[in-house]
Amino acid sequence: MQQTQPKKLKTKNLQTEREPTLEITASNSKRLVIVSGRAHQELAEEVATLLNTSLVPTTAYDFANGETFVRYEESVRGVDAFVIQSHAAGINNWVMEQLLMVDAMKRSSAKRITVVAPFFPYARQDKKHKGREPISARLMTDLFKAAGANRIMSVDLHTPQIQGFFDGPVDHLWALPMLADHVAERFGNENLTVVSPDSGRVRVADIWAERLGAPLAIIHKRRDPDRPNQVEAHELVGDVKGRTCLLVDDMIDTAGTIVAAAKALKDNGAARVIVAATHAVFSNPAVERLSSGVVDEVIVTNTLPITPEKQFENLTVLSIAPLIAAAISAVFGDESVNKLFPGHA
Repeated sequence: MQQTQPKKLKTKNLQTEREPTLEITASNSKRLVIVSGRAHQELAEEVATLLNTSLVPTTAYDFANGETFVRYEESVRGVDAFVIQSHAAGINNWVMEQLLMVDAMKRSSAKRITVVAPFFPYARQDKKHKGREPISARLMTDLFKAAGANRIMSVDLHTPQIQGFFDGPVDHLWALPMLADHVAERFGNENLTVVSPDSGRVRVADIWAERLGAPLAIIHKRRDPDRPNQVEAHELVGDVKGRTCLLVDDMIDTAGTIVAAAKALKDNGAARVIVAATHAVFSNPAVERLSSGVVDEVIVTNTLPITPEKQFENLTVLSIAPLIAAAISAVFGDESVNKLFPGHA
């Protein structure tokens, strides 16, 4: 019996007959914006100028009961935002303002938000000294993360471990190269000795000494944890007789530690005492102490605003804006920030 072949069905080639798919593309390109809180707008404006841009117009004010209001006056949708705030005196107000700025940026659909805090708030409270104490620096990073920050950028953190508190990238910038170059230019022909004001700053002081080709001395101080800004005793390790001593630290608050160290150096025969620090907190009575004649010159940066009443004759202020601008440019361009610090990558 002859088998019949099954009838072939005519099918259309859907793959070839389908109309070509239209590609969906975005015409927008990556855009950098810089916004600033009210604590130190001069620094933010200098950074923006160096980056050939301007600050996003922002409305910020305080209500009668102390609450802060923030609003951006132009669209920030899809931008790479850098929110700058220097946490000067009245620090709790400035922290809250920056948190609100980050939250407003997140709710305005910014693509990436970087908190730029040249002087990181509560950085000295990075560990517990006794029971039942907060770790406030960790809380700060948690608050920035909760507000919507993707990244943090700061200058000379009080302790490097703060970088590990934040769940995301942290750009830790060093003012040391800029400060050291200035010291080398001004005092390079003198018999320099780099002095660490306490045992906790020895590693940084050693980098200073290596960069300047100078010997290292150490002042060991004893603090009372129950008495803030008070130092009980100083012991000097190293020879400073007849030399120009360079005291290096990350910040100067009330200047009690620095002036006591300077006196110890002068008592041991130091010819001159120069102080170099990144953050000029200058809480009272810092200006009175630093201008008393014990310290011959003070060199700081403008990570914090230095108002006229905090300025004195033997003070030199270097701008940190070029370093921050270079770091922002590197982050925005997806480049390495470590390239700004050759030898310390």
